[in-house]
Amino acid sequence: MPKFSVCIPAYKSRFLEECIGSILAQSVTDFELIILNDCSPEPVAQIAATFTDSRIRYNENEHNVGAVRLTDNWNKCLALAEGEYIVMMGDDDRMEPDYLAEFSALIAAYPELDVYHCRSLVIDDEGRPRQLTPSCPAYERVCDNIWHRLSQWRSQYISDFMYRTEALRQQGGFYALPLAWGSDDITAYIACRDKGIAHTNRPVFNYRSNSLSISSSGSDLEKMRANLGYAQWLKDFLETHVPHETERVVYATLLEQETLFMQQRKRYTMALSMRYRMASKCWLWYRHSKEFGLGLSDIVIAAVKARGLRKRLSN
Repeated sequence: MPKFSVCIPAYKSRFLEECIGSILAQSVTDFELIILNDCSPEPVAQIAATFTDSRIRYNENEHNVGAVRLTDNWNKCLALAEGEYIVMMGDDDRMEPDYLAEFSALIAAYPELDVYHCRSLVIDDEGRPRQLTPSCPAYERVCDNIWHRLSQWRSQYISDFMYRTEALRQQGGFYALPLAWGSDDITAYIACRDKGIAHTNRPVFNYRSNSLSISSSGSDLEKMRANLGYAQWLKDFLETHVPHETERVVYATLLEQETLFMQQRKRYTMALSMRYRMASKCWLWYRHSKEFGLGLSDIVIAAVKARGLRKRLSN
C-alpha cells in the first residue's frame, strides 16, 4: 500500500504536463498517481502516455461526467485509491516539491486526525505568483473552521486538503454539490467534526487562477443552487452538533449569524458572475430572485462587490 494517493480528474490539457511533472518531482516518493480522464476531447491520454513512471495509474470514464457533477469524478478517484491518505489535484495546478513531505510532517505531528490542510500560493497562467491564501492556526476545531470560512477570512481549494482515505470513505466520500461549489468546504467540515483539523502555513500548493477554472466559469445558476445545498447542510449541522467546551461561543455565533453568512455567500456568488456583462447578470439574478431568496438590496450589494473584484483582478 502506498502512503499517498494523488489523484487528477483530468479534462483540460493546457497545464496537465506541468501538473503531472510537479507530482512526480516530489521529494517523498511513496505515492501513486491516479489520472482519471473524463472523456476529454483534448489530448489528455497522449500527455499521460508521455510519462512512463510506474507509480502512474491511468483510467478513463466511459462517459463524460462533466463539471456540474465534478464530485462524481472525485469519488471515483477515491474508490480507485490504494493509499493511506488521498489528495485531489486540479489538472491545471501544481505541487511544490515538498508538498508530500510537508503533509507527512503534519500527519506525524497530529496522527489521530482525518483531515489536514496547507496554505497555498495563487499563480497566473504564466506561473507567476499573485497572492497567498490566509494563514491558519496549527490546529482548530470544526466550529472555528466553519466560522472563519463563512466570515470570508479564508480562501481554500480542494487540493489544499489531504484526507485519511478510509475515514473519507466512511463519511460517504466528497460531499456532492453542483459544480463542487462548496463541496471542498463541507467535506472538510465533516472530516474534522469530531477530531478537528491541522494546518501548515507553508504554501506548498500552487492554485492556478485562470479563466478556464470552474471557480472562474461554469453555470451561475448551478453555483447558486449549490449555495442552497450548502445552507441546508449548515442548518442540519447546527441542529445536531454538540460543541466541544472550547467552541461553545463560536457555535453560538454560527447559530446567531447562520442566515447572514449564507446571504453573504449568495452575494459573493453573484458578484463573481457580475464581473463582466454587469447589466445582463443583474437581470439574470432579478429574474431568479424568488428561487434563491434574493432581494433587490442583495443584487445591488453584489454589483458593488463585482466592481471591486474586477478592479482588483485588473491590477
